[in-house]
Amino acid sequence: MAEIMLDALAETLLMVSCSTLFSAAGGFGLSILLIMTGPHGLRPNPRVYTVLDIVVNLVRSFPFMILMIALIPFTRLVAGVAYGSGAAIVPLTVAAIPFMARLIEGSLLEVDPGVVEAARSFGASDRQILFRVMVKEALPSIVLNVAILAITLLGYSAMAGAIGGGGLGALAYNEGYIRFKADIMFCSVAVLILVVQCIQSGGNHLYKKLR
Repeated sequence: MAEIMLDALAETLLMVSCSTLFSAAGGFGLSILLIMTGPHGLRPNPRVYTVLDIVVNLVRSFPFMILMIALIPFTRLVAGVAYGSGAAIVPLTVAAIPFMARLIEGSLLEVDPGVVEAARSFGASDRQILFRVMVKEALPSIVLNVAILAITLLGYSAMAGAIGGGGLGALAYNEGYIRFKADIMFCSVAVLILVVQCIQSGGNHLYKKLR
């Protein structure tokens, strides 16, 4: 059982790490656009912001199971297959980008406006204000939000496993639930809890160092 568990854990870590990396990058880019074009942004643009806001809210409103099924053609196009741990990275990333964008947007909005105005008074450009002031000030919060994102994706990956995504979710469902193997079910849950604790502890440690 140990070998099966390790293989499932490796698949889960692959899905979570890759989708966290891709969605953090995509969410960061999207959050920058939201911050720049927002009502109190550096370059307000109501039309662009409204479109981005609607798209973000629309994707976030989809339950992950439904979104994963709806994205099967796109997943097959990108990954070549529609099932397995590699293919699951595609819907995980698509689902998490808007979520991460909102988290980072919130972190950037929490930056003291006085600091921004001080930088502007010294002649800093919008780019300098954004990256050297706002992002720098919000970095500890952003790091903590990445940990939250990874934990959320860990939960999503377990759901993905129930419909062919692989990993601990698939093991718990196919072996533990369908075949009534309680020991595999409990071990899968225990490993997931351990991974969550590791991710959160790592995020908290980095947050404290950056603060």
